[in-house]
Amino acid sequence: MALCTDSSSSLQWKFSQAFGERAPGEDVQDIDMISAMEFEKSGDYLAVGDRGGRVVVFERKDEKDWHSRNELEQLDFTTMQHPIFHYKTEFQSHEPEFDYLRSLEIEEKINKVKWCATPNGSLFILSTNDKTIKLWKVKDHKPKKVKELNSNPFVHSENVLLAESSFVSGQDKPSVANGYALEWTEKIDNMSSSQDRHAKRANIGETVSARCRKVYAHAHDYNINSISNNSDGETFVSADDLRINLWNLEISDQCFNIIDMKPSNMEDLTEVITAAEFHPIHCNLLAYSSSRGFIRLVDLRQSAICDHQARILQHGESSGLKSFFTEIVSSISDIKFASDGRHLLSRDYMNLKLWDIRMETSPVAIFKIHEHLRPKLCDLYNNDAIFDKFECCLSGYGLHFATGSYSNLLRIFSYGVGSEEGITMEASRNPNRKSHLQAAPRARRSSLSNLTRGFSRQANENWSSGSNELSCNLSSKLLHLAWHPTTNFIACAAGNSLYMYYA
Repeated sequence: MALCTDSSSSLQWKFSQAFGERAPGEDVQDIDMISAMEFEKSGDYLAVGDRGGRVVVFERKDEKDWHSRNELEQLDFTTMQHPIFHYKTEFQSHEPEFDYLRSLEIEEKINKVKWCATPNGSLFILSTNDKTIKLWKVKDHKPKKVKELNSNPFVHSENVLLAESSFVSGQDKPSVANGYALEWTEKIDNMSSSQDRHAKRANIGETVSARCRKVYAHAHDYNINSISNNSDGETFVSADDLRINLWNLEISDQCFNIIDMKPSNMEDLTEVITAAEFHPIHCNLLAYSSSRGFIRLVDLRQSAICDHQARILQHGESSGLKSFFTEIVSSISDIKFASDGRHLLSRDYMNLKLWDIRMETSPVAIFKIHEHLRPKLCDLYNNDAIFDKFECCLSGYGLHFATGSYSNLLRIFSYGVGSEEGITMEASRNPNRKSHLQAAPRARRSSLSNLTRGFSRQANENWSSGSNELSCNLSSKLLHLAWHPTTNFIACAAGNSLYMYYA
C-alpha cells in the first residue's frame, strides 16, 4: 500500500459522543481513570479498561438502526453515517492482590485490552494487569419466561412414566405396542392438535454475561506492559520490562520465553522492553521497542530465542549531540503496525514517527509533538512528567495518525507535504475551545526502567519556580486512544471520560 499525500486538514473533525463525563468541580477517583482501550477488528465493539480493574464494552448501534424503513425513506441518509456506540456490558476483570513471597501489592489496573478472533459469534477479550492475563468470553443471552401456562400441561413422552397420575392410574389399563397406556396415547394425540393448551413463552429482553475462560499467570517477574494477538488466531505474546513470552490461547499453564534481555548482572542493564506488537499479516514477525529508542523486528522461525537475530530500526539522529535527557525522551512508549504490515508507527516523548520496516536507518516521517517542551526538560524530569507514556494509533488504511498530549490535547496528522502541523483539538464536547493552562505537581512512581536512565536521586517535592511558564497543563493528559478500523472515528480518554470524534 502506498501512503497518500492527503493533508490532515482535509478531515473536518466533529464531536460525536461522550461517556462518563464529569461535572465541573467533580472529584474523580483514581480507580475510575481509563487505562486502556481497543476497537474490535470489525469496529462493532469497543473495550475500555480502567484503573479499578473493570472492562467496559460498548457496541455499535448506528442511528439508522433505530428508525423504521418508512422513516429512513423520509430522511436523507445519502451521506455516510458515523458510528454510534451504546453501553453493552461491563465486568470486573482483575482484583487487587498481594504477593506474599515478594511482599508486593499488585494493582487491579488494566494495562492492556485486546480482542481475539470470534469464530462462533462470541466475543473474546484478553485483559492484563501487572502480573496476570485473563481471557474473557462475552456472550448475549435471550432468557425467556412463561407468559401463559395451561392448568393441565402437556407431559413429554419421555417423562410419562415419571408422572404420578399416569403411573398409578394407568397400571390396569391395556397397553399398546410402544408400551404406553392407551389412555395416554389418546391424550397425546389430542394435545398435539390443540396448540392453545401449551405453555406460551415470551422474551424478557437480552442479557450479557462475561465469563473468565483462561488465566495466564506466574510467568512474569516484572510488570507486563503489552500483549499482542497473533494473526494465526491461536497465539499471543506478553511483554514485561525484560522478557517476552509466547502463549497459546488454549494452554494457560505453559508459555515459551522468546526474548530475554535480563543480563547476568543487573548493573549491566542498559535498556528495557517498552512495547511488543505482532505483524498484522505474517504470523512469524514480531516487533518490540526499547527504552533506548530502538525497534527490533524478529522472525520467530529463525531461532527459539530471538534476542540476537533481529533487524533494528533506529533513527540516525541518535548518533548526534547527546545530553542527560536524550535517552529518556527517546524511549518509545508505544508502537502500532499499519494494516498493510509495511509501515510502523512509534511514539516517544517528543515525537511521533512513521517507519517503513524496509528502511532501517531513519523514519519516513517525523511529527513533532512536544518540541515546545524541550527547554523545560529539567522541570519535567523533576516533576516525573518526562516518564509519561503516550499511546498512538493509525487509521484503518494507514493514511492518518493520532496521539495525545498534555492539556487533554488530541494531535492528528497525515502523511504528506505540509502536514507537519496537523490538527490539534481538546478532548471535550467542544474540541476547539481553549483550555486554562496550569501546572500541578504529582508524586513520583518507581519503575525498573529508571535503572537504565541513571535515576537515583529523590525528586523535588515542589514544582520549580519556572514551571508556571509551561504552556500546558501537566495534570491533564491524553494517554490512551484508538482509531476505528474501518472509518475515520477516534475514541480517546481524558481522565475518566471517554470522548469520540468523527470526520
